[in-house]
Amino acid sequence: MNAYIKGGLLILLVALAVGAKQFYFTETSPIQYLTTEAVIGDIRETVLATGTLQAFQQVSVGAQASGQIKSLKVKLGDSVKRGDIIAEIDSQEQYNAFRIAQAALTNVKAQREAKLATLAQAQSEFDRYKALLDASATSRQEYENELATLTEIKANIAALDALIVQAEIEVETSKVDLGYTSIVAPMDGVVVAVVATEGQTVNASQSTPTIVKLAQLDTMTVEAEISEADVVHVSPGCAVYFTILGEPDVKYEAKLRSIEPAPESIENDDSGSSTSEDEAVYYNALFDVPNPERKLRISMTAEVTFVLNEARNALTIPETALGTKDDQGRYDVLVLRLNGQAETRNVRVGLRDSVKAQISDGLQAGERVVLGQADVKAALAQESTRHRRPMSF
Repeated sequence: MNAYIKGGLLILLVALAVGAKQFYFTETSPIQYLTTEAVIGDIRETVLATGTLQAFQQVSVGAQASGQIKSLKVKLGDSVKRGDIIAEIDSQEQYNAFRIAQAALTNVKAQREAKLATLAQAQSEFDRYKALLDASATSRQEYENELATLTEIKANIAALDALIVQAEIEVETSKVDLGYTSIVAPMDGVVVAVVATEGQTVNASQSTPTIVKLAQLDTMTVEAEISEADVVHVSPGCAVYFTILGEPDVKYEAKLRSIEPAPESIENDDSGSSTSEDEAVYYNALFDVPNPERKLRISMTAEVTFVLNEARNALTIPETALGTKDDQGRYDVLVLRLNGQAETRNVRVGLRDSVKAQISDGLQAGERVVLGQADVKAALAQESTRHRRPMSF
């Protein structure tokens, strides 16, 4: 029995020793790296902005004549051509003024005709007295009286000529006013708003009341707000694309047309300073995009991207893999070697967006760069220790 007891105790001691070693003396786990591969791809340096879609051209069509709207020829959404009648205003007052002007012109012309007859008679008398004076058959006083009469009649005719011109202007003005009672479309477009209604009385004596609003929708203009920090990097002619909320996967591409020289707030400011010190400043960038299907509509929100620079088939890595920057503008990057060890590389960075960075030199495609590291085995052991109870003897 003593031999069996000794053997059992020996086995028990060996088991306890092995268990104690595994429990209290765990081996150090190798470092596990989170890596990704340096790949060839396209990269763009961009500026982001939010914009609003506007019609390429929009006009408020108003009434230049006062009166009651007798008929409205269009409704919301109608397409019209330049010269089409949009509305008609009661024209009786304007028509009467036109007839009065015509009558005044006729009266002045009749007076002129009468004066021409008198002029012919006065000219004949003057010629006769001149002949008599040459023959010493009349006095110079009588000759000069006839000359004065002839000169006066000619002056009256000249005055009537001026009155005729004035009367003709009055006729043309009243004719134009009469024409204003028929409101026509100044351009091809779509009726995007109907402001007035039939039977409404409009008064154009002080301001031009709007009847309808027309817009040219075959081309749309995007007004994108660019912050003062980004506007210095954007210039007319650069590539731009945008998406709308209803179709976030569809890109509309264009070229930047212009950037307004001052923010919109300057229109309502008379002090010379368009914004307060603590207010953000934005400038409108304008570009146009075709809209043949009329899918884009006024006041839609556009998520705009301005492309400052781009590189195709460039070597790229995640921007988070970049380390510190040295005095020469190069960055440190950890690269995982084939033996599992990490080494530091000094690389030159080209374009950068919010996700990727272009590597100009210092790295090759296919090499793996380190994004981070974690001692996975140690973490697992630590988690296991928290839930393991100590052995009791």
